[in-house]
Amino acid sequence: MDKPAVPVPSPGTLYVVATPIGHLEDMTLRALRILKAVPLIAAEDTRHSRRLLDHFEIRTRLVSCHEHNEKSQIPMLMGHLSSGKDLALISDAGTPAISDPGFPLVQAAADAGIPVIPIPGASAAIAAISVSGLPTDRFSFIGFAAKKAGKRADLLRRLSVETGTLIFYESPHRIVDFIRELIGHFGNRRCMVAREMTKTYETYIRGTLSHAADVLSERPSVKGECTLIVAGASTNETPAATQVDIDEAIRRLMATGNHSPAQVAKKISRDCGISRKTAYARAIHLKQPPPEKT
Repeated sequence: MDKPAVPVPSPGTLYVVATPIGHLEDMTLRALRILKAVPLIAAEDTRHSRRLLDHFEIRTRLVSCHEHNEKSQIPMLMGHLSSGKDLALISDAGTPAISDPGFPLVQAAADAGIPVIPIPGASAAIAAISVSGLPTDRFSFIGFAAKKAGKRADLLRRLSVETGTLIFYESPHRIVDFIRELIGHFGNRRCMVAREMTKTYETYIRGTLSHAADVLSERPSVKGECTLIVAGASTNETPAATQVDIDEAIRRLMATGNHSPAQVAKKISRDCGISRKTAYARAIHLKQPPPEKT
């Protein structure tokens, strides 16, 4: 007599749960319910997430799932789901898999036919563009640009003709240099820098790229990751001057010997649409002789 077939359990559900980007009151009621109900939570940083869960008196077990171990964790997490148990995925802040760990697990679960359900909530990118004052009908999320200079330059060259609004993430110690790099590829477009969103000292800087760079460079330090919203390329206007154009114009004026750096800055600011402070700093830099070869 044949043995009865052992029933295969229905797979559990992977819940992709957004958590606050700063203000704890931004945690949704549904997120709290799911995080209490699931038997296991995969978290980017278990110590960070434990503090969040303790605040809401959630005692669910945590396992780590971050950029350095998420691929090796997938077999265990998939086994958990395949056995019929639910799993929640969270990151340190905001929505998992959006410039955060989580994509490989979501892809594996989706490919295996396991239900993957979003629990929507905070997202720095969407929060920032919603208050930027820049067009929101079409936008591209870039996240962090490539770390290597060559790859980053290639990316920015391609993006320089994109007409939709662009969303970047950048670290506080690199934000000023990155904005100035954008000016070299995009010209002096409108932008907004959002810092420490939803926290006590949240800051929003609106204006041109050169204005944002000037404001941030005047501060002793910049703290907190920044979300940078940049206007897309205009289809109706003459393309803005690039850094190469600006440098060439500065060199031409300096070569005449008739203009001081301050006079050069005034003219370049008017002609190229960058701040006088940025133009002056560039003029001083270009006036210096190149370092001697050793």
